[in-house]
Amino acid sequence: QVRTGLARMERVVRERMTTQDVEAITPQTLINIRPVVASIKEFFGTSQLSQFMDQTNPLSGLTHKRRLSALGPGGLSRERAGFEVRDVHPSHYGRMCPIETPEGPNIGLIGSLASYGRVNAFGFIETPYRKVVEGIVTEQVDYLTADEEDRFVIAQANAPLTADLHFAEPRVLVRRRGGEIDYIPGSEIDYMDVSPRQMVSVATAMIPFLEHDDANRALMGSNMMRQAVPLLKSEAPVVGTGMEYRCAVDAADVITAEKAGVVQEVSADYVTVANDDGTYTTYRAAKFTR
Repeated sequence: QVRTGLARMERVVRERMTTQDVEAITPQTLINIRPVVASIKEFFGTSQLSQFMDQTNPLSGLTHKRRLSALGPGGLSRERAGFEVRDVHPSHYGRMCPIETPEGPNIGLIGSLASYGRVNAFGFIETPYRKVVEGIVTEQVDYLTADEEDRFVIAQANAPLTADLHFAEPRVLVRRRGGEIDYIPGSEIDYMDVSPRQMVSVATAMIPFLEHDDANRALMGSNMMRQAVPLLKSEAPVVGTGMEYRCAVDAADVITAEKAGVVQEVSADYVTVANDDGTYTTYRAAKFTR
């Protein structure tokens, strides 16, 4: 959007340069920033991709921020998008969740960023892999885009390893170019996944024993988790996957102490902590914020 605004501004500047006297020209007379401001305001104010955040619970807010959409300006329309665009593709692995997507007309057009995925400077999604050198799994982690990943042989995150980080089995299940799978010796492997939950989104990673669920039911589960209404007296889940803590903290819906210390006073509005360095910090609870 900024680029669009700058392009409009450039056009105006070029037009003014041709009409105005070279001697009397100043930057103030040439440059008009209104197109840039208008472009940004238009995006945040009226774009269909600028949405009111869903904050039913901490997960719904986090998921909304991690949303990926093929709709909107410069994208597809629901009517034109065929089956191929909506379908799961091998390049989604570790980048876009194959489970979490809406069930209605938007199925496959709106997705969710995978747990370890990140967007690089060029707008491509990268996912991390552990480097394997001559059959030894190293601590080096490389982020690869889908086209880079296609050149390598990659093992699963749950491939058994020995204490000295060699592959425990003589032949390891790997994937090759275009999503083909194969059993090969460990010495021929280039990379290894960093985690079994690498391919799924945050919401999907919260489903216990996900691998034993039907994909359609898992889709419904990950979507309905976002609709759970918070309890007045909150309780910990009986069964969890360990992702709940990370989600709550990263969604910033919980107060976290800035320094180590001991809680001195608690009320419905604030928590006072006596820090180990002798100072006191009061954390106010944010209530009814929308």
